[in-house]
Amino acid sequence: MSVVTTLASALVVLAGMYLLGLAVTGLLWPQKAKAFLSSMASSALAHYVELLVRSLVGVAFILYAPHMRFAGVFLLLGWVLIVTTICLLAVPWQWHHRFASWSVPQATRYMPLLAFGSLACGAFVLVSVFLGTGRVD
Repeated sequence: MSVVTTLASALVVLAGMYLLGLAVTGLLWPQKAKAFLSSMASSALAHYVELLVRSLVGVAFILYAPHMRFAGVFLLLGWVLIVTTICLLAVPWQWHHRFASWSVPQATRYMPLLAFGSLACGAFVLVSVFLGTGRVD
C-alpha cells in the first residue's frame, strides 16, 4: 500500500471515528455537542480550518473509495465534500457563519436523531473500510 493510500485510509477512519464521537457526545452530553456544532464557522479561522478538513476528508474518500465496500457511495461523498467546500470558499466566511447560526439550532433541536444519524454514518464508514473490497495493492 502506498503512503498516499495509507494516509487516505487513516483520514477516512478518523472521519468515521469523528462521526461516532459526535454521536456519543450528542447522546450523553447534548449541550456539549450543540456548543461544538455551533462553533463551526464562528470566526474566519474556524471557517478556513473547517474547509481544510472538509477538503482533506473529501480527497481521502476519493482516493480510498476503490479499497472500500460501497466504493461508489464514498467516491460520490468525496466529490460532494470537494464541491461544497469550493462553494464555501467562494462566499465570505460571515455568510457561512450566518447560515450556521440559523441551521445548527434547527438540526440540534433533534439531537437524538442527529446523534443516531451520526452513529449510523460513522459505523457505515468504518464497516466499509474494514470490509473493503478484498483488493490488495
